[in-house]
Amino acid sequence: MNTVLLQYAVEVEKTGSITKAAANLYMDQPNLSKAIKTLEESLGAPIFRRTSKGVVPTARGRIFLEHARNVLDQIEKMEHLYKPDQVGGVEFSLSMPRASYLSLAFSKFIRSLDKEEGMNVWLRETNSADTLKDVETGEYNLGIIRYQSSSEGYYAQTAAAKGLLLELVSEYSLRLLMSKDHPLAGKKEIMAEDLLPYIEIAHGDGPSGRRENYEKKGRAPESPKRVYVFERGSQFDLLEEDPHTYMWVSPMPKELLTRYGLVERQSKKKGRDISGCADLQERVFFYDLG
Repeated sequence: MNTVLLQYAVEVEKTGSITKAAANLYMDQPNLSKAIKTLEESLGAPIFRRTSKGVVPTARGRIFLEHARNVLDQIEKMEHLYKPDQVGGVEFSLSMPRASYLSLAFSKFIRSLDKEEGMNVWLRETNSADTLKDVETGEYNLGIIRYQSSSEGYYAQTAAAKGLLLELVSEYSLRLLMSKDHPLAGKKEIMAEDLLPYIEIAHGDGPSGRRENYEKKGRAPESPKRVYVFERGSQFDLLEEDPHTYMWVSPMPKELLTRYGLVERQSKKKGRDISGCADLQERVFFYDLG
């Protein structure tokens, strides 16, 4: 169905007059009448009823016009994604993992922008596989992924095949994040076995969400108690409210630890620091534009 005809019908409903609608649409009244008739014939039912005071929607016409307005509204929103109203402002999109230090850095980046200029900024928190797709398709300008160092060959090969460039940003070992009131928070050395009675929080679409065997990867034995979340707000609420929960995380900004009453700890397995065995790397990548 021609969306122009939908616009015509919505304008007629708004003005209650074919003549006024034609003037607003910068077209002749006979041509608008013919267009509305064509639309009604394609639907097999009248949209408007002519009265002495103008035109009003029929019962079925009101339902049709409601759908027409919704369709036009969605089209306008889609066009706005690629044709923002502001000109000369900031155009930026980032797909990244759910990492609090990255989110904090992004917030500071937004704060640094000139508030007088236009702004069209997109931020998506997701897993590495989806981030690769986001940047490959061009939906997002920039992507940050993280993975174990043992997977570097795979990601390097995948990025090259997709025409992406990789650049190392940072490397770190995972930390244990827990409430300052957690029974293990004051323990000098936390062994992997110490964690088994407690509830592990994991991202539902991350590696732990796919229930990979941590024992094989050098991490703690898989917890028999798990809660899967998909956004950082839930993890902070759980960690703050339930002192029997913990989570494996990237380094946390001190201000967030203070805000939520949390602490970072390391864990050992048979005298060996297993948090370092994860050896997560963070890499930023983007299109190779030649």
